Formats: sequence, C-alpha cells, structure tokens
Amino acid sequence: MRSNAGLSGEFAFSTSTLNVSRRGQWMNVPAIQRGDEALIVDGSSIKIASLYDEDWIENELQSPQMWIDALKSGRSALKADILRFSQKVPDATPRFDYPMELRSMAVAEVGNFKTWWESLPQESRKNVRRSAKRGVTVQVKCFDDELVAGIASVQNETPFRQGRRYPHFGKSLDEVRRDHGAFLDRCDFICAYFEGEMIGFLKLVYRGKIASLLQLNSKVAHYDKRPANALLAKAVELCEARGATHMTYALFNYEGKGHSPLREFKERNGFYEMLLPNYYVPLTLWGQICVRMKLYRGVRELLPKKMVTSALNLRTRWYSFRTSRAGVA
Repeated sequence: MRSNAGLSGEFAFSTSTLNVSRRGQWMNVPAIQRGDEALIVDGSSIKIASLYDEDWIENELQSPQMWIDALKSGRSALKADILRFSQKVPDATPRFDYPMELRSMAVAEVGNFKTWWESLPQESRKNVRRSAKRGVTVQVKCFDDELVAGIASVQNETPFRQGRRYPHFGKSLDEVRRDHGAFLDRCDFICAYFEGEMIGFLKLVYRGKIASLLQLNSKVAHYDKRPANALLAKAVELCEARGATHMTYALFNYEGKGHSPLREFKERNGFYEMLLPNYYVPLTLWGQICVRMKLYRGVRELLPKKMVTSALNLRTRWYSFRTSRAGVA
C-alpha cells in the first residue's frame, strides 16, 4: 500500500489492491482509499472507478468532486476513464450536475409487516401459507460449518439457473465460506428446511434504514413448497424488528430482458421500481467519448432490444435442453 497526500495535503489517500468477486470468481483490482471509503477500478477497454461494495454499505460517495479532482490530477496511481457513483434508496431526486442515467432498482417498503402483507396479491399470501402447510420451517442461522454445508448443497443442486450457467455450482466448502463471509456483523442468514434438509436460503444485509437482499436461492426440486416466499416473509419480519424502512432486491428492470420471470416474482412479493440517479463522470478524453456515446453500457446494451431478447431466449432453451439431458430436476 502506498500513501499519497494529493491536492496540497487536502486529500490524503493510499493506493492498494482489493479482492472482489466478479461473476462468482475472486480477483484483485486496483484501489484508492481515503478513510472509510475506497474506490476500485474495473474494465480493460473502459476503466470505470466506483465505490467499493457500493450496494452493500450505508453511505453514498462523500465529496464526489474531491474524488474527481484527485483522479484527474494524475497524482493518484489509480487510472480511470470514468467515475461512477449513485444515490441511495429512497433519495431519487438528482443532487449533482454530472452526466447521469436512472438506475432501475427493485424496492419494497418493509417498515410495517402488516402493511406489506396486505399489499400482496392473494396468491402470494397463499404461497407463504402453503409453504408452512407442506412442512417448511424457516430459521435464522449463524455463520458456521453447518450453514456453509447447507448453502453448498443448495448451490450445487443444478449447474443452470434462470436460463444460464450458474457460477456458484460445484464450489467447495472453503469457496462457499469465502463467498458468504462478508458483512457478518450486519447481516442475517435466513434458511428454509424440509425434514431436516436445507432447501433454500436468503442473505440480508442491513445498511442503516435500508436492508439489501444479497442472495436468495432455493432448490428446484422443492419449488412446489414455495420456500422463496417463506424466506421473503421472514426477511420482512426481521426488517420491521430492526427498524428498516425499505428492502432492495437488485435491479427491477434488466436491460434487454423485458418482463422476466424474476421481475414477476419481485412484483408479486411487494417490490416496485424506484429510479435512482446513477452518475458517470468522465475523467479522460476517452472517458468523455465513452460517456457521450454511452459505451460504458457494454455491447449488449448497444444492440437492438429484439436481437438481445432473441439471443437470451435461445440461450435459455439451450441450457434447458442441457439440463434435461443431464437429468437435472
């Protein structure tokens, strides 16, 4: 780690590398740190700096202009073309005059369990009751060897999920322990069991008044018992008890996917779309070109929506065929 007091000592920072998980794999990425904040850089052709663990921490990026000046000054060893940062739920009104897009987040109001429960469609409430009637029990568990083994059994059930290859399939217990070992001081692991077997789990991370669903997974073989519905209901109970007002569940609309089954599941369980400002600040000439042409979206976002949807549907059919050939339930 190297220390650097940039901008006449007003912005003291240190440069290093941080280990991050990308698509199920761990890698080291360049980082710059100041106090409790750290920026990391991802990308090869377009280098984008962003707040480390941005979706899982309570605070937004503090003093963005100071970060912009530090990155532009050339005094930092961290090289980036664009700085990306966003506002947090429920702050949906833009507060900065930087280039931005609206990010589609899935949000549920969870300050009162009764209010959330009564807002659900009848079928969703039936699914929670159906889960209990069919013998599913829900427990909050501590992070120990038993929990790790249960999570591994869920993740190793099938190599394909939601129409694509599942990156956590086949991982060892040590790999599972590493993947799920973050935020242990402010998270809950909620687990669903049937006849002593873990058939689903949910990891909920608390960020002040906001709770964020980091992962929700259940065994396909026990889908008829609706463990996912039971897990979500328990998560809302815990949110109310902790004084959380909102729960986030990743994106609401995924570009190119249209009205997906995942979005329908979120809607049936009280989640709605909240559009939050997502800023893209160019730091270099190449960054200016990328921001102007929105190249940071990636190739998929630049292709016609019908083409992307057709490709995704074809991929889903292919993985469904491979799953059936492999005899996976």
